[in-house]
Amino acid sequence: MLARRDQGAPNKWAITVSIMLATIMNSLDTTIANVALPHIQGSVSASQDQVTWVLTSYIVAATIMTPMTGWLSGRIGRKQVFLVSIAGFTVASMLCGMAGSLAQIVGFRLMQGLFGAALIPLSQAVLLDIWPKEQHGQAMAIWGMGAILGPIMGPALGGWLTDNLTWRWVFYINLPIGVLAYLGVWTFISNNKHDLPRPFDFFGFGMLTVFIGAFQLMLDRGPTQDWFGSSEIWTEALVAGTALYLFTVHSLTAKHPFFDRALIRDRSFVVATVVGFFLGILLYSSMALLPSMLEGLMGYPVVTTGLVMMPRGLGAFVGMFAVGRLVGRIDSRVLVATGMILMGVSASMMSHFSLEMNATPLVVTAIIQGLGTSTVFVPLTTLAFASLNPIFRAEGSAVFTLVRNLGSSAGISIVEALQTNNVEVVHSDLVRHFAPGSQTLSLLPQALNPATTAGAAALNAEITRQSAMVAYIDDFRLMVIITVCAFPMLFLMKAPKAQGAQKPDPEHAVMD
Repeated sequence: MLARRDQGAPNKWAITVSIMLATIMNSLDTTIANVALPHIQGSVSASQDQVTWVLTSYIVAATIMTPMTGWLSGRIGRKQVFLVSIAGFTVASMLCGMAGSLAQIVGFRLMQGLFGAALIPLSQAVLLDIWPKEQHGQAMAIWGMGAILGPIMGPALGGWLTDNLTWRWVFYINLPIGVLAYLGVWTFISNNKHDLPRPFDFFGFGMLTVFIGAFQLMLDRGPTQDWFGSSEIWTEALVAGTALYLFTVHSLTAKHPFFDRALIRDRSFVVATVVGFFLGILLYSSMALLPSMLEGLMGYPVVTTGLVMMPRGLGAFVGMFAVGRLVGRIDSRVLVATGMILMGVSASMMSHFSLEMNATPLVVTAIIQGLGTSTVFVPLTTLAFASLNPIFRAEGSAVFTLVRNLGSSAGISIVEALQTNNVEVVHSDLVRHFAPGSQTLSLLPQALNPATTAGAAALNAEITRQSAMVAYIDDFRLMVIITVCAFPMLFLMKAPKAQGAQKPDPEHAVMD
């Protein structure tokens, strides 16, 4: 089997490099297309709401297909799933670059999501198999660099490619990476197949697919449909809730559920997965907020925005190297706690941003957040799989990735909806201070005198600007609250010694 054949073998690093190429290629595509959207919109003559499907189609397809990873790898083997996924993702990337209409590019992005869904969880599972258990922290640090730095570096790389070449190179860049990853996996990874006597659970997969689809559609459409003031959102919420209820009941009672119930019996895996949900919220929410704040409110050019956000990648790099060496020497729960504190400190500092600040607070908070994210991510992943039977790693990785992706989607939608709503609320509150006869009016400069048309327009613009900044600050405060709420969950995890001491099921010992 793969674990016994490759663990400690000379080709361990060759496998790692091949897997990392696939991981980076996939993770880059979660954000690299964002900055190219205006250029894509003009090229295919799409409206603003239509072009967003270039992003959401990929997310929906990838999220729906992620749970299939464990079952497919158990039936046809990880190597075969890896090769098909890399080849399909690379071809879909080429087709996205060649697309001549919105329908084509959305269709090919769906294809990208379907093929790319297995890359992240499978790369995680294979690395855990080929590295010795005492080096799992180092392996997860290497893997985390691709999984975390891809979304961080994506906007800057996408902006450079779009400015210096065309938006199509945002997708063409995957071709050489995909070819190298395919050749590496085909050459160095041995086959790994488990003939598990478990039939495919069509009902469970169907209910999970309906839940994910309806939930994602609700999040995407909510901000433009007045959320629960719309019958559409209520319908999508009811469909998602019903599907989740049926999936949960079915998973707990069916003889052969879609996800093996051994996953929910592992306390550390369950707790780490829930913490991963909050990690997804914290990581991607700030990345969604900062570009619009810097460019829309503070007048930063796109290139400058990318440069200001780059130190987050520097912090993550440093954190990955440091934590990779500390895992196994220090209680992983202490490392996760340290990372969450750093993320909370960063969010707290961001809640003190102002329109008059220079770039220094942005760089400092970015470095701290990068350090915190990597300090959480590596030991959290190690804790999640420390006591899980190795035969369930592919399936567990799929669940872990799925839940983190749902957290990312929920976080982005929530903070953007709160941003829009809070701007209106704060604007209305500030306007009351400038009512006729108010003493505040006497303190205004002539340029903001509401008695003149120009002054009234300038005053309203400044109130709107201040209101938007307050709304961003409120979102950053929400991140602090989320961090504080997630922190106590760490005490529910098992101590690492207990994890390491747990013996695997003899029936599945072949994977050790």
